[in-house]
Amino acid sequence: MTNLKEILSVTLILFSVIDIIGSIPFIILIKQREGRIYAERATLISAILMVGFLFLGKSILKLFGLDVESFAAAGSIIMFIVSLEMIMGVTLIKDDPEARGSGSIVPLAFPLIAGAGTLTTILSLRAVYEEINILIGILFNLLIVYLVLRSSSWLERKLGKSTLPVLRRVFGVILLAIAVKIFKDNVGFH
Repeated sequence: MTNLKEILSVTLILFSVIDIIGSIPFIILIKQREGRIYAERATLISAILMVGFLFLGKSILKLFGLDVESFAAAGSIIMFIVSLEMIMGVTLIKDDPEARGSGSIVPLAFPLIAGAGTLTTILSLRAVYEEINILIGILFNLLIVYLVLRSSSWLERKLGKSTLPVLRRVFGVILLAIAVKIFKDNVGFH
């Protein structure tokens, strides 16, 4: 059953984890290196990964003998680390240099948009929210991602270099609080 509050929560959580606004400098770098960003291709690959993981992630976990609550708790720890990166402006999780390829797929669609943090978050959200609300939140985020990818040069000029770090830190604090809540909800601290 659709629930506007859940849809809004999921949308904000994923928006914080994906951090497409905070990634604008990285997107510009990819565009300069590759010559062009293929926004449609990157968004479509991200959609396949995110929606696929929403519906098949639980089966994959069962294959390894894991439950959603354990994965959600582990995911909240990853979200916690990502939020610390956002707040402190440091990199704790390094990219794999061997995973580089087409700029619109690797590293843009994966791991920047639909990376481990996003996929873990989607599965973690299943422990708290209805699937339909998560799916709608994913779709809203994919729309935002597409719009940002299409207008990244314009956004860079309008936001300025001093605004981007502030936005990144604000979303980092929000993500930190969400990570603590998901951990608390899944390990039994009520």
